[in-house]
Amino acid sequence: MRRAATFSESFRPATAGAGAFRELGLLAFIVILCAIFQLRNHNFLTFSNIRDLLANTAILSILSVGMMMVLLTAGIDLSIGATVALSGMVSALTVFAHPSISPLLSLLEGMAVGAVCGALIGVLIARFNVLPIIATLGFMNIIRGVTYLVSKGAWVSSYQMSDGFKKLATGTILGVSNLIVIAVVIYLAFFYFINHMKTGRQIYAVGSNPAAADISGIPRRRIIFLVYVIMGVLAGLGGVLWVAKFASAQGDTAVGYELSVIAAVVLGGVSISGGSGKVSGLILGTILLGILNNALPLINVSPFWQQAIQGVVILAAVLTNVLVKRNNQRFALRKRAI
Repeated sequence: MRRAATFSESFRPATAGAGAFRELGLLAFIVILCAIFQLRNHNFLTFSNIRDLLANTAILSILSVGMMMVLLTAGIDLSIGATVALSGMVSALTVFAHPSISPLLSLLEGMAVGAVCGALIGVLIARFNVLPIIATLGFMNIIRGVTYLVSKGAWVSSYQMSDGFKKLATGTILGVSNLIVIAVVIYLAFFYFINHMKTGRQIYAVGSNPAAADISGIPRRRIIFLVYVIMGVLAGLGGVLWVAKFASAQGDTAVGYELSVIAAVVLGGVSISGGSGKVSGLILGTILLGILNNALPLINVSPFWQQAIQGVVILAAVLTNVLVKRNNQRFALRKRAI
């Protein structure tokens, strides 16, 4: 006799059809933007600029993967900028003290620091039911303060870092930037995890309907703890790559960067209320934000207008998400009535 599917096995991301339609619209918008920017500056679509655009967007892309998992559970993480700073600072100080340390160990060290930060936040949210925005806002200040304590307010500069460490971000593999390669590998792993593994499906289920997830036996608290640990690990990885790329570790590294990450994820169609979002949309969202960051300076747009334009695009994306969700709900109600 055929076994009945469990809640997590039978769950599918909400608004799948509407989401596909929205992604096509987002892709068309990106193509139109690229055409406009190319007309304004013929260097925009050159190979070198596209390569730089992708490399500059790689860290944002890595962090967006973790933020998507957090948002899928109807959570949020405002501490990732601080985690990036702390993990990068700890790794840079270690390299300064031990120049011969393996770059791989530096990566693992930064990821371990991020995992600890994520685990502490996850315990507060999953075990003690602290609101995600409150828990992560508090830890944002705590982690940032620890970064200044660890560094004693000093910077770690390029000449204090080994060449091997800096090549983590500036090096290439078969002519492709290490940053791009790492981002692609993480996206592929995340795509498989979120779409083909039981835990990935449970993440969607927890964000879509927490009560039903509890009734069906899904370990909701464990899932919530897991996504914040993963977010911390990716923030730690991003911190090491950030410091290696810019060859500078500072206490105020990545201040406010969490807002850019959230913006990229929301642009990609991930619902801030949880349970809805696709990897393909996430990729388009990060690329769109990367294009704006890259192209607006190329066409000599004022920095003040750059922020305003990005804000308008983000608000438009949020409004589109709301309208798509409403239309999908109305369609579902009509279908049930029939």
